[in-house]
Amino acid sequence: PSQLVAGENVVNLPRDHTSKNAESTSQIEVRGRFDALFDKEQIQIVAEIRNPLTMELETLKDLYIHELKDLHSAEKQLTKALPKMAKAATNESLADGFRLHLDQTEEHVNRLEQILESHKESTRGPKCKGMEGLIEEGSEMIEEDAEDEVRDAGLIAAAQRVEHYEIAGYGCARTYAEVLGDTKGAKLLQQTLDEEGATDKKLTELAKTLINVRAQ
Repeated sequence: PSQLVAGENVVNLPRDHTSKNAESTSQIEVRGRFDALFDKEQIQIVAEIRNPLTMELETLKDLYIHELKDLHSAEKQLTKALPKMAKAATNESLADGFRLHLDQTEEHVNRLEQILESHKESTRGPKCKGMEGLIEEGSEMIEEDAEDEVRDAGLIAAAQRVEHYEIAGYGCARTYAEVLGDTKGAKLLQQTLDEEGATDKKLTELAKTLINVRAQ
């Protein structure tokens, strides 16, 4: 309540009811504005810490584009790893195989870029963690203290794990393209899928005839 001083006497005056209601309403409005501001700040903070390269997957088309970008990242990483594997291989046929697949891998990158461009999409996206791990395993094999033939056998195993990973990825992407009616994309992906399968078979033959027998 308000106070009125008259001489030395203090008189308590009742607070106006309307004033009380106005104050309550004002407090509610201020609180509401603060809450709204806080929510916006929260949203802004979340947006800032979220990886700008990630994308929301709401449709099959989103998943298709995501898979294409993941494959592109994988292939780009492989173009840097294959020359090292070719240099580490002591078997000339194996080294030649790695160099040949490097040429194919560069073409695989070009095909993925063609498909993404046809959908007006860039190649920017998160780094493919699966390929990163497989390449790391191959790098560890290169550094192993092993006989040449044994190391070559290990390099073949590492390369085949890479091929199987890519075959799975390209198989899914090709299927998505077919379902979505992207006939040109499906054709390019199938072409790459065939080449990956052929490389895997060559590695198996090489392992049987030139590497594993000598490694015994």
